[in-house]
Amino acid sequence: MKLPNRETVSEAAQRLAGQVRETPVIAYDLDGVLVPLKMEMFQYSGSFKARGATNKLLAHEIPSSGVIAASGGNHGLAVAHAAIRLGVPVEIFVPSITSGSKLTRLREVGADVTVAGDVYAEALQAAARRQVETGALSVHAYDDPLVVAGQGTTFREFDNQCPDLDTVLVAVGGGGLIGGAAAWFGEDVKLVGVETSTTNALATALQAGTPTSVEVSGLAADALGATSVGEIPFALAQRHVSEVVLVEDDDVRMTMRSLWDGLRLVTEPAGATALSALTSSAYVAEAGEQVGVLVCGANIDPDAFHSIIRFA
Repeated sequence: MKLPNRETVSEAAQRLAGQVRETPVIAYDLDGVLVPLKMEMFQYSGSFKARGATNKLLAHEIPSSGVIAASGGNHGLAVAHAAIRLGVPVEIFVPSITSGSKLTRLREVGADVTVAGDVYAEALQAAARRQVETGALSVHAYDDPLVVAGQGTTFREFDNQCPDLDTVLVAVGGGGLIGGAAAWFGEDVKLVGVETSTTNALATALQAGTPTSVEVSGLAADALGATSVGEIPFALAQRHVSEVVLVEDDDVRMTMRSLWDGLRLVTEPAGATALSALTSSAYVAEAGEQVGVLVCGANIDPDAFHSIIRFA
């Protein structure tokens, strides 16, 4: 399979024109150093995943049975958003760890939602069985070239907005987002993946030399809790990701609190994970190194957010 690259990301950008938002960049003051944050939390459906899902649907003829996807929540919201806009039926399978706020939003937008299993991998298996029955178009959350190319448009925009970036920090679950970054940037910037210590599929895969199953848990598991990184993102990461750093749940909590205190931003744990590499010093920039960060999602219940930052 041909891996996504700058050409396919540019094609996705043309396809997505007028379909997704161009999200802003906001400066975050980290000890006197201004760090550009790419605010994908402001994207349709509340995360970057609207790009990949919409690109996939626009590139395919959709059967009368509609579309189907498995998700920890954000991908499901993105697929549902795209499907409803196109007027086609949508089924979403989620694991039991999916937050209540994401389940509520999925149902509110009109998706047919099934809770299946405790983790994403089990929901994916259930969705695959259902797809065989219905013939619906399956939209994988991260292991699909059109989805990865769609996510890559995030970085095409970021590159245009901040052309002097040396390094970009990207939170990693199944790898679709950092795969999109690799497809666009290649070797032009240093790409650093950021995972929590209990959602570490990419770090484990790179160490093993192959996608490897891991146990997932913790604060960001509903969004970053893939038990194995995708084959497509892994191939791109092997070529273009310089390193993966791990942060702890408490680091993410503190960063969520910092984003609220400093910018009045409400992020979900996954959305704050990449920045937490800087705020916790899991990644230490060199003098003069221009580091950009993706804030990738904001789908969290206000009560849950308050509870998290209250104990940060």
